[in-house]
Amino acid sequence: MNETSGALLGPAEIRDLAGRLGVRPTKTLGQNFLHDGGTVRKIVRIAGLKPGERVVEVGPGLGSLTLGLVEAGASVVAIEIDPVLAGQIAGTVKARFPDSDFEVVLADAMDVTTLPGDPPTALVANLPYNVAVPVLLTMLQRFDSLERVLVMVQAEVADRIAAVPGSKIYGIPSVKAAWYASARRAGTIGRNVFWPAPNVDSALVQLERREPPSTTASRERVFAVVDAAFAQRRKTLRAALSALFGSGAAAETALRAAGVDPSARGETLVVEQFARIAEQLPDNGEGRE
Repeated sequence: MNETSGALLGPAEIRDLAGRLGVRPTKTLGQNFLHDGGTVRKIVRIAGLKPGERVVEVGPGLGSLTLGLVEAGASVVAIEIDPVLAGQIAGTVKARFPDSDFEVVLADAMDVTTLPGDPPTALVANLPYNVAVPVLLTMLQRFDSLERVLVMVQAEVADRIAAVPGSKIYGIPSVKAAWYASARRAGTIGRNVFWPAPNVDSALVQLERREPPSTTASRERVFAVVDAAFAQRRKTLRAALSALFGSGAAAETALRAAGVDPSARGETLVVEQFARIAEQLPDNGEGRE
């Protein structure tokens, strides 16, 4: 199923390129290089990019997905933490698409606050499993120009991001992602399209930017409430939020003022309810800006 047609990187080319660069995929960086052209084009198709659209890619690696984005006519800025990979990717892109609009930024995505060129409107990436959620949330926070996101992550992580209240896997990633966007699973990716093949299944999760809840509480305060609510999942909100509000009684008062049952648990609440609870935090409450 390798639709490389000379433009994209196939398995042999991936191994050859890695060998010439002396690159060995590391678990530390969560590196699994995508080598199947059909999968690359599937991801690009689901992303629904417009010609000339500015796209940011995190962790391009050897450039498999990058080439697919460029092939679709996107203007791509890639953030790569590995200096060897960052040094070669521009050459890989130019060799196949000489007229492409492509830039690479050598940096840890968690440290990036600005990007060259026009603000990106889409994020498309194969995110390293070990940092997928923090990278996703950080990019959504720092780049409000992002309207759409399509990322490949560990299947379990995709399910958690897209989970709805009341499900067993609904938690901190679900609520924090919902602050920025609506999320849904957008497809499953097999293990055999990577080198080396990961020990877990992968999946695509798609997010569409929306306005955050209308609230007087800052995002930091809302997220502080979310963190506390899920710190011990089996606790009621009255118990889970007692430290944040100073006592169980104060937490109960705040919850009732927010219209939330103190005996409820965090996994039953939508993000708007967490925002209402955060509005009840005292001025010295955690999460203050």
